[in-house]
Amino acid sequence: MSLRDLSFWAGSARADKLLIRLRRECGDLTAFDRLYQQMPDPWSTTVPRFRYQLLKYQKILAALPERRFHRGLDIGCGLGVMTRMLAAHADQVLGIDLSPTAVASASQLSNGAHGVRFRQAELLQIEPLAEPAFDLITMVDTIYYLPGLTDTVLKSMGEKLVEMLTPDGILLLANHYYFRFDGLSRQTKRIHDFFGSQLGLRSVTERRHAFYLVSVFARNPPQT
Repeated sequence: MSLRDLSFWAGSARADKLLIRLRRECGDLTAFDRLYQQMPDPWSTTVPRFRYQLLKYQKILAALPERRFHRGLDIGCGLGVMTRMLAAHADQVLGIDLSPTAVASASQLSNGAHGVRFRQAELLQIEPLAEPAFDLITMVDTIYYLPGLTDTVLKSMGEKLVEMLTPDGILLLANHYYFRFDGLSRQTKRIHDFFGSQLGLRSVTERRHAFYLVSVFARNPPQT
């Protein structure tokens, strides 16, 4: 991270502050679309001068097993930066996001990207995707935006994701992680630990970086 990335952090903080206000004013379903309408790139994922996000995505993807995937699903794709990077690992990649504005922008930015497409979808209502199973699902900086992250919500959402995985499928989670004693880091660790203990998944690897935690899980084979 360079000194110029300090302005990236300041911009991200402004986006998070605006999102909090929008969620309070118009509810969770509308807030993210309003955010992308007011700030076309809220977290500066497509700004070339900021190296942090690109390096972060590279390190996250480096945690994947060394294999070629057939179908990938990127949940909370935003403007599709990581979705497009996933195309180097999978033959087909679908990016989904709650915001129709973000999905439209991601589609436009991905013109010419082979095997990449986007759809609008809500994470907690993901069943209507009506898609074949995926052998790779990624969810980066997304899950903690869900309202009311009780164990019941995590279990319901996690079970849907597991059902969408092929028997040899891989699930990758990455979320902000600063220090073990701050609230956001404790929430991230709780989420990742829950996925590793309550959903019939086994841990493949866990990598802690300066500002985020990456966990890779594999679906356990069915009992015979």
